[in-house]
Amino acid sequence: MTRNGLLGAVGGVAALAAIAAVVGWFFFIRGDDPPPVSLESAIQALATVTATTAPATAATAATAATATTATTATTAPVPNAADPASLVGDWRLSERAESVVGYRIVEELANFGTNTAVGRTSDVNGTLRYDGSAITAVTIEAELSTLKSDDSRRDNAVRDRALETSTFPTATFTLTEPIALDLQPAEDVAIAVSARGELTLHGITRAVAIPIEGKLAGGRVIVVGSLDILLAEYEISPPRARLVLSIEDRAVIEFQLVFERE
Repeated sequence: MTRNGLLGAVGGVAALAAIAAVVGWFFFIRGDDPPPVSLESAIQALATVTATTAPATAATAATAATATTATTATTAPVPNAADPASLVGDWRLSERAESVVGYRIVEELANFGTNTAVGRTSDVNGTLRYDGSAITAVTIEAELSTLKSDDSRRDNAVRDRALETSTFPTATFTLTEPIALDLQPAEDVAIAVSARGELTLHGITRAVAIPIEGKLAGGRVIVVGSLDILLAEYEISPPRARLVLSIEDRAVIEFQLVFERE
């Protein structure tokens, strides 16, 4: 092969490698990540779920009415802000609306620059107790082994090397101080408070104060919030990969929770 031919072949291989890297990044690393949680988007999502599950015809409406009549004795009344007593008691995460817990972290990718990785799980359990003037108890547990981002390779690294979910499968938050509410919750009125409690992650428990927003909408309580954490405080080692030059030493934990009366 001539020198020019050899140089051409090398150049062709380099070009193919570059194209392969770009394609790999586009399909496996770059993704349409969900935006940060917000009360507005959570309520819109809940409205969509409610609309798609509502009876569509007179026949289905009649069937739903019959089923409702049959289960009236075991179904709790829908809470209503006009009836403060209906809000008092225990609440649990709704099975009819999605609650999510996840992370956001900035990573530096070879040849492509900064990327915000987002992973979430909807395997979340939780309860809340309201006594008429304060939220007195909250417990949330998220299954970390089902965290999913736009790249399965990242997910494997997060599970196996960062969070070590085979040893520490869950993250939990437990409220340690009542959250006093100055006003009675009202339909579609947002309330911003701070939830003080203990966050357990990667086997480490820390006291935290999480800014949250909540709103009563359609008889359900919707809560969103986020918290910056330092990975080192929870003894989490950022996973490394060939295309990942660096990962920030801090991450954002975010959540969207939808509660309904038990």
